[in-house]
Amino acid sequence: MFTTFFSFLRIALYMLSKNKLRRLALKYDKAGDIAKRDEVVFGIVPQWARFVFTKVMRATVEVVGEEKVPQDRAVVFIGNHQGYMDIPLLFGFINKPMTFVAKAELGKVPLLSDWMKLLQCTFIERKSPRKSVQAIHDAADGVKKGYSQVIFPEGTRSKGGPHNEFKAGSFKLAFMSGAPIVPVTIDGTWRIYEGQKRVKKGQHIKLIIHDPIETEGLSKEELAKIPAMVEKIVCEPLEN
Repeated sequence: MFTTFFSFLRIALYMLSKNKLRRLALKYDKAGDIAKRDEVVFGIVPQWARFVFTKVMRATVEVVGEEKVPQDRAVVFIGNHQGYMDIPLLFGFINKPMTFVAKAELGKVPLLSDWMKLLQCTFIERKSPRKSVQAIHDAADGVKKGYSQVIFPEGTRSKGGPHNEFKAGSFKLAFMSGAPIVPVTIDGTWRIYEGQKRVKKGQHIKLIIHDPIETEGLSKEELAKIPAMVEKIVCEPLEN
């Protein structure tokens, strides 16, 4: 219990220690200086994510296939969802600025909400179909502006159990934006917290980045095959 409390306290204190940078980014955002805002935000977030893994959780991370990530355009990362540490893992160990679609409740958390908004996160209200559709449109517009997105088609954490079925609707963001999909396999993040409902340090995590899948210019029939294809690519390594 104490390990868990102090681990999350260290994460919160780290965020507080970057308050000057948060205020600076907010200043740039208000002034419409997007380039400087993004330089601050996408500089600090990967540092924070690596701090969480290497200093707080003392985890080791093995990354396979990082060279497969396109660097000349925005992409949509689609992967399995094992635990709370999935987002920090991707932010900290894939060398590409990215954002994600988050549930609306996170947009109300003090301090965290500022960083998420600066990060260009899209907040989705799952109980409202109309607002959910609008959120996907907004996220797709973000991809067109150059902000890579992260999507977990399972919709919920598997917590180390069998993966949940990938929901085809989650792929609309990639299809609407015309961005390539980069499948990613996350193996082991659930052991950090979900496995025992408390922080367990020193875990080994594996992140596999697969070959990009183009979506632009495909027919409806070709697009319809992609969700099952991506699910197989992502989840097959977990079964070995």
